Amino acid sequence: MYLKKPLWSEGVTEPANSNESSLPSSSSEPESEAASAATKAVEELVNSLNEQRIYREVTLALRTGLRDASAEFSFLRLRGLRSLLKSLRSIAQSDSTIVLFCHTQSIPELQVVPVLFQHSLKEMEDEKVTSLDHIFSVEPMKITSPSTDAEVALALRVLEGCCLLHPDSTHLAHKNNAIQVLMNILSTRGVLERGACLDALISIMLDSSANQMDFATCNGIEEVTELIRDKQVDENLRLKCGEFLLLLIGHLNGREMSPMATINEDMRRLLGEKSASLIWAASQFGSTLDPEQRLTALHIQAGRVLESLDLY
Repeated sequence: MYLKKPLWSEGVTEPANSNESSLPSSSSEPESEAASAATKAVEELVNSLNEQRIYREVTLALRTGLRDASAEFSFLRLRGLRSLLKSLRSIAQSDSTIVLFCHTQSIPELQVVPVLFQHSLKEMEDEKVTSLDHIFSVEPMKITSPSTDAEVALALRVLEGCCLLHPDSTHLAHKNNAIQVLMNILSTRGVLERGACLDALISIMLDSSANQMDFATCNGIEEVTELIRDKQVDENLRLKCGEFLLLLIGHLNGREMSPMATINEDMRRLLGEKSASLIWAASQFGSTLDPEQRLTALHIQAGRVLESLDLY
């Protein structure tokens, strides 16, 4: 999806300014007010047409991506997920398009999160054959290809983007048992999917007490700390676990009413006093830094967390 500026929106105000400069100095006050009102009316019309055009582009991109993301074959779903992720990146560039995207997510047929959990993130347990009637019938059985590693990782990126752009998507994720599904991915999938899973977990738990409660129920902190302590695990994944803990603790710090209010005590129990204290102190990093500097600082602090764990 490309949110280009329409040709007819350019030069709307320029002619008015040039006309004003060519008006005789003896122009009457009413004529000047009428010209100003006309210019304002044209600008409002152009803005309205531009907003409608962008809304049509956003909805068309969502419909196209969701159609493929709901397909029976993995290669089609992968194409749809790529299209959705590209659209989300384009939408994120403007506050106005983010508002339009949030509006589309109130329309059931345009909601992205449910489609992700119904197809790409659907657990294989749901595919068990409960009847053999299709063997004796003339109607072919509908077969859906399983999700590939790349498809799962991409679906998690789309989930992360939706929750960051549209906070209410975290409620849709909760309705689809997102935490249980993601924790299963974290414990069974490869490095690529588990790294994307940790990022998605952060996005769906931000300001969502229901998802935080599910995470605590699933012993999520124990799962993550077990990964970060295991020296046999890929180092990049361990770093991602460190970043996850830093972001989570930094977000929950000082929130006594949170379902995870005891997270600092849990960290001391699971990682030891020294490592837990380092994580707590490092989680307060760079609130005044720009986004790129924050990412760099986060990566550096995660590396220090790993060094402390290996040392102690």
